[in-house]
Amino acid sequence: MSFKKDLFSALIKQMPRAFLLAFVLAAHPVIAADSPADAAKESSVDVARDAPKESMFQAGKSYFARVSDRLADSVTGKSDELINRAMEVIGVRYRWDAELPQSGLDGSSFVGYVFKDKLGFLLPRKSTQMSRVGKPINRDELQPGDLVFFNTMRLTFSHVGIYVGDNKFIHSPSKGTSVRVDDLGSLYWDKRFDGARRLDGSDNLGDAERQELLNEVNKLKRKSRSL
Repeated sequence: MSFKKDLFSALIKQMPRAFLLAFVLAAHPVIAADSPADAAKESSVDVARDAPKESMFQAGKSYFARVSDRLADSVTGKSDELINRAMEVIGVRYRWDAELPQSGLDGSSFVGYVFKDKLGFLLPRKSTQMSRVGKPINRDELQPGDLVFFNTMRLTFSHVGIYVGDNKFIHSPSKGTSVRVDDLGSLYWDKRFDGARRLDGSDNLGDAERQELLNEVNKLKRKSRSL
């Protein structure tokens, strides 16, 4: 048991950051649920049997790469579902540091809730951390489901929303407001636009942030066992 735990820790420390999010999402079926086709495909693949000459770390990288590709495909293929779920939350009041619609949602928890509830993807809690997940894209490359960031507190990436198309995005703005759709071209948001990211299975998180996500995975696993 100790050997497995040490090996797991070593893999986490050495794992390329490009596969972090994919690893976290693959760590628990609730977080990255496969489609029946994906499940059948993965069930026929055993890393150890497929690549007996590879080291365990090399085999692990290969597996995480496949999960990363599936993550990118899933976000792109399910953007309509994602946006529809986000629209269902319109009107939920803003509440700092709350994580469920019943109690309210702040800017980053709204985004995290939609992605986890609809696609089963676990994102970092803070907007600054979200700004290091996925790949950066230009404003003219925006597609529904991309994350858009703003400087609203004289801090870069201090606010985040989800692009819905037609130059509009949905978000939970600030205290005293509720989840709503705004126009990127409006004077206020255009001036504060801070960039955009597309979830493609890559990330640029630090070790501490990586561990924070893994802790969240373990918490979800414990919660599922108690159900």
